[in-house]
Amino acid sequence: MSKNLPNMLENTLTKIREMVDANSVVGDPITTPDGVTIIPISNVSVGFAGGGTDFASKNANGQEYPFGGGIGGGAKVTPIAFLVIKEGSVRVLPVAVPANTAADRLVEMIPDTLDRITNYMDTRSKKNEE
Repeated sequence: MSKNLPNMLENTLTKIREMVDANSVVGDPITTPDGVTIIPISNVSVGFAGGGTDFASKNANGQEYPFGGGIGGGAKVTPIAFLVIKEGSVRVLPVAVPANTAADRLVEMIPDTLDRITNYMDTRSKKNEE
């Protein structure tokens, strides 16, 4: 096997490591003037592929082409949530993914609908008590 392929793999992995590190998953904290700290949380996907072969041929000028190959890679960082720290309490605010189907939209509506029903029932019970 040619020495070029391992070198190409190592170079690609080094570049991916430079692009994606722990700060890509848990971002740097951002502090607002009113004392709220926001920390971004992301999902990181990394992929790469490569291949090559050794040749035992020469071109018309007598130069050898002992190796041919290539390597490619990439990284995708997708924000998924924010940690919001205010006055000692921590909240997770998810980044909403848009609903693609009617079933997804229905599932998204359930919490809001339950809150409305609960509020309505609380209002009616307070009126009945008075």
